[in-house]
Amino acid sequence: MTHLLNALAQTVGAALAAAARRTSTLTGTGIDVLEYEGVALVLLNTSAGTGTTPTLDVKLQHSDDNSTFADVTSGAFSQVTDVAGTAGVMVMKLNVSDLKRYVRVIGTIAGTTPSFDFGVEFVGIKKAS
Repeated sequence: MTHLLNALAQTVGAALAAAARRTSTLTGTGIDVLEYEGVALVLLNTSAGTGTTPTLDVKLQHSDDNSTFADVTSGAFSQVTDVAGTAGVMVMKLNVSDLKRYVRVIGTIAGTTPSFDFGVEFVGIKKAS
């Protein structure tokens, strides 16, 4: 139990995408994950979409220089639609050592007059100083 409490005490969150209503594709700003270690969680919190056949595809990208990004392997969430069961909180676990220095989120929105409320958070353990 002590190890769990120590790990939780070192956990730090960083917003990849602040919670907001969006009607077009989002390209997030890279965050530096150099000071993190172990397993990190990425949380997608979203509501069902509105509009005609709305879809939301959320994926992670990473970069060595915060300029040229590539998709993270196994770094995509299940597609969110206008069906209530596709919304809610989704969690992705990633080993920080598999990531390049910078991570960002891409939220691709499609459909006719689509709208989604969503936010994405990175939660990890900072390296001991």
